[in-house]
Amino acid sequence: MRCTHWRRVPLDLAREARQKSTAPYIDRAVQCQLSAHDEGEHFGLLTDAGAYGTALWLRWHETNETELVVLPDCPVAAPGPDGEGCCLFADHPEQHTWEDTPREVSCTS
Repeated sequence: MRCTHWRRVPLDLAREARQKSTAPYIDRAVQCQLSAHDEGEHFGLLTDAGAYGTALWLRWHETNETELVVLPDCPVAAPGPDGEGCCLFADHPEQHTWEDTPREVSCTS
């Protein structure tokens, strides 16, 4: 289950994010993409960064400290030949995004 914390992107950081990205639009609010947690750092995905394999994230703490960070993509994929890639950043805490997804149950079992 994904974290339920959201954060509005401060106007100055939204402008900075637009300058660092080729995306014409940056969301005004982001949801933390990590697994459910209440304390510590939260990370909301803003857009891909200019360099291949990196993304621009909004990082915030409960103390209202907010900043933009460019982080490399997580290189881990789910097991199996068609394993889904993790949508987070390298060395993230908790689970990979594909571990948070409920597994499908066969109708015939």
